[in-house]
Amino acid sequence: MTSTADLRVSSLFDFHNHVVLVTGGATGLGEMAAQGFVQNGAKVFIASRKESELKKTADRINAIGPGKCEYIVADLKDKAGCDGLVKEIKKRTDRLTVLVNNTGVTWGAPYDDFPESGWDKLMALNVKSIFYMTVGLHDLLLKGTNADMPSRVINIASMAGIQTTDVTASGDGGLSAPGHGTYSYGPSKAACIHLTKIQASKLAPVNIMVNCICPGVFPSRMTNFGIQKYMDTLLERQPTGRVGKPSDFAGLVLFLSSAASAHMTGNVIEIDGGSNLTGWRAKKRDTKI
Repeated sequence: MTSTADLRVSSLFDFHNHVVLVTGGATGLGEMAAQGFVQNGAKVFIASRKESELKKTADRINAIGPGKCEYIVADLKDKAGCDGLVKEIKKRTDRLTVLVNNTGVTWGAPYDDFPESGWDKLMALNVKSIFYMTVGLHDLLLKGTNADMPSRVINIASMAGIQTTDVTASGDGGLSAPGHGTYSYGPSKAACIHLTKIQASKLAPVNIMVNCICPGVFPSRMTNFGIQKYMDTLLERQPTGRVGKPSDFAGLVLFLSSAASAHMTGNVIEIDGGSNLTGWRAKKRDTKI
């Protein structure tokens, strides 16, 4: 069996026949994923709320090529928004190889003054949209899939869905100011992780593999506040001495979309440079007062 297998990188990581949707694809992690697919020849749809950002990203990625990027304006705040995006995607393609559920939002506020809207909005975007987008695109994901090359759903959670640190004291890894906590963000990402496992169990028999990525700190609009104001604090937790970069994230997304990962489903992959696993902390510098 091994002697007849094609184990070349060019075969295992061929994306020229891929058709991909990346929600939240105009900026941050979604943009990194979209560029990775396009640079490897795939056809990619990106979706988010702001057309100006979508157009700018699509134009930039298309100039790189050789794949193609199109954009769709969509707001996944509720089921109607998800259904609207599903309807538009079905106008433009009759199949989908990969769905990257990347749309997400965070919210920081004091523990004793955390608004209900900070729960409702995050659970809707970070959890509910994943469910309705995957259900809505089920038929497109089934098109042409088989056990050797299944379709993929990649849900983007966060290390915040795994960690249980004091988010008030830490500012939750730069997602909020010290003294403010992202109390609904971690639980919403934990729900994303659990939903991934439920989806993986249900969809594996029809050759749709579902996996989850939990990024640590990467450059994005969501983490920009922390990176700009508290980079030293963020790096105190990074044994690698750096935050994530596009090649880290895009490389993992490509792997989870490739023939090389066709037998993987239900996995929750941490990508944070070992910060959570090791519990590493930088030694405090000696200070003279």
